[in-house]
Amino acid sequence: MYVVKYSGPFGFIKPWTAVRDEEVYSQQFLTPSIVAGIERKLFPELLDKEWGIYKIIGHRLSYKQVSQQQEQTQPRGWNEKGKGAKKEYHRPYAILVRGILLDPILHLAFSNKEDALVAAKQHICLARNEDILYPSGEIIETNSQDFNENEERFPGFELVFEEGENSFLVGYNRFNSGAPMFGWLRVLGNPVQSVV
Repeated sequence: MYVVKYSGPFGFIKPWTAVRDEEVYSQQFLTPSIVAGIERKLFPELLDKEWGIYKIIGHRLSYKQVSQQQEQTQPRGWNEKGKGAKKEYHRPYAILVRGILLDPILHLAFSNKEDALVAAKQHICLARNEDILYPSGEIIETNSQDFNENEERFPGFELVFEEGENSFLVGYNRFNSGAPMFGWLRVLGNPVQSVV
């Protein structure tokens, strides 16, 4: 297993799912669709493939703090009010609270060194283009047991993309005909780093 470490001053993970954060606190983990999007950014040759995750075999996300920010939104459609000459159209505003991760660290694991080398030379975006994380430049060679158990080297949250007894619904995949996405949360070490 070959691991690439990414970090940046901030990262804004906007859930790409229909599940709201009141139900699932999705700031702290990456959904399957976000990991698939990161993978396609790193490996554009995968854009022609059917939806799935092909090269990233694991990930771990940690951060220092979540700063809550408000975002104003409007629905796509228009509401109609009144009749005849008094007919009006309007679009109501809503306020959503989103969290900005301060000083996030993301580890991406690959099964072969060639893929890790490609990934280690590129930046990634967690959700939006302005929220960039940069690679550390080094590739960490390890095994799956160390990656999944070493709390000092690889602390963080990882949504394991499996459906089972401990799994929960994390959203609906718009890239796969709205199929439900499930997973269970692996928490290793202290995912929220101490603020110094």
